[in-house]
Amino acid sequence: MKRLDNIKLHIGESENKLLEIARNTLKNPVGYFKILKKSLDARDKSNIFWVYSIAFTDKQSDEPEPCPERLENAPRIAIVGSGPAGLMCALRLTEHGVPVTIIERGEGVEERSVTTSNFFKNHKLNPQSNVQFGEGGAGTFSDGKLNTQTHDGFNRDVLKYFARFGAPEEILYLNKPHIGSDRLKRVLLNIRKFIESNGGEYLFNTQFVGFGEADDYSAKRLTSLILKNTKTGAQTEFKTDYAVLALGHSARDTFEMLDRSGVKMSPRDFAVGVRLEHLASQIGLAQYGKNYKLLPTADYKLVSHAHERTVFTFCMCPGGVVIPAASEEDGLTVNGMSDYARDGLNSNSALMVQMNSSDFGSDLFAGMRFQRSLEQRAFDVGGRMYAAPVQLYKDFAKDKISQNFGEISPTYAAGTNFAPLNEILPKIVIDALKAAIPDMGTRLKGFDAPDAILTGVETRFSSPVRIERRADFQSVSIDGLYPCGEGSGYSGGITSSAADGIRVAEKIYEKLKNHTIFIN
Repeated sequence: MKRLDNIKLHIGESENKLLEIARNTLKNPVGYFKILKKSLDARDKSNIFWVYSIAFTDKQSDEPEPCPERLENAPRIAIVGSGPAGLMCALRLTEHGVPVTIIERGEGVEERSVTTSNFFKNHKLNPQSNVQFGEGGAGTFSDGKLNTQTHDGFNRDVLKYFARFGAPEEILYLNKPHIGSDRLKRVLLNIRKFIESNGGEYLFNTQFVGFGEADDYSAKRLTSLILKNTKTGAQTEFKTDYAVLALGHSARDTFEMLDRSGVKMSPRDFAVGVRLEHLASQIGLAQYGKNYKLLPTADYKLVSHAHERTVFTFCMCPGGVVIPAASEEDGLTVNGMSDYARDGLNSNSALMVQMNSSDFGSDLFAGMRFQRSLEQRAFDVGGRMYAAPVQLYKDFAKDKISQNFGEISPTYAAGTNFAPLNEILPKIVIDALKAAIPDMGTRLKGFDAPDAILTGVETRFSSPVRIERRADFQSVSIDGLYPCGEGSGYSGGITSSAADGIRVAEKIYEKLKNHTIFIN
């Protein structure tokens, strides 16, 4: 096997040239060829090129994947939540021969898509199934980014799982891989089919609402979960000795129930802000120059220290839209979403200001109440019915209410109303945004465009609490309970949450294999 790195192809050159390079290097026919890495070098806008690493050999190679060790007669594991953490945990356990039951308060992705579209169009919120809750979690309605700042050893496994179940193969080698909301839904269906065909089951419209009583409660050992059908209200007891809590960052009522049940948690700092929307062509021209139309829709990532509070862009959606992301009635929060093609007229990103406990109080749920209060103010200031409050940047900078949109039209689906964002967000957040936007504009031309649209508010950056766990990943309070993923405060974003799910699955497998029989 040979490997070549730092191969440069200018934009417009065919990737067939890579195969030609491999053939010339081997001096023999190429039996196996693979792109290992692909990234864009746009530092010099007059000389933009793709940079590749490739592997090849003259022998045919199928690169067989290692077969996971499987267990026989393993107990059924409950997984609460079907976001990236819950699904990847379920996949890894299934491959180990461990049957799983996925408990999801929201709907399956087919029904969930209809419910969310109805909310966008008719402003009818289903608090149990929405952008935050349902199959795939909050990541289902996002850009589907798979890059991460963590260096977790399971990150590669996450990419392989997604590609295996229908994501584009390019995610395995692109420097900034993404799936897109449209393709991610198909991936979810394929994952579900695999899990169900291997003895797993999904319980949709089913909320985890409490714990069954143990024979010896002082032992603090999990024996069962109390589940409620969100459509009928009927409750059932689900017997299990092991449960994974992959709740997502918005399960506020579940966090409160866990606290009442004696599960130890701690408050976490987080960030709040707005969505900032530009023309995709404007960002493309700024990033790549006149050749931007020949390249993928441009993205960016910016940080500003112009104010005492750090301000940063997050969840940037090239060619995407701003969406209603509420999960509670009479509260408004927004998010961003892109399809795989990223071919919308606008691009947007969250513009977030780092907060800490001194801003809202240090008790366990102070941060959660703070988030909710901002969402309720945004709902009221926006004119209710989930219309979003918006300002043009030029007016936001001068504390003026905007009167008309400029060249950029908003993409937010539930309607917008011109309103002062300083009536919603704390003064320190407003001041930080006012300092950061022109500062970021010095590094990305047009970022501070006068008619850029600020849409409020973005509050679901991360979980406001952490469910404490031990080194073996079990809850410090209840044996057999495994907090996992973003909702438990141990990750952020699709890839790191998914990797945490795999990590938890391996911990459970290690525990089970000492008490079960191996099969080949």
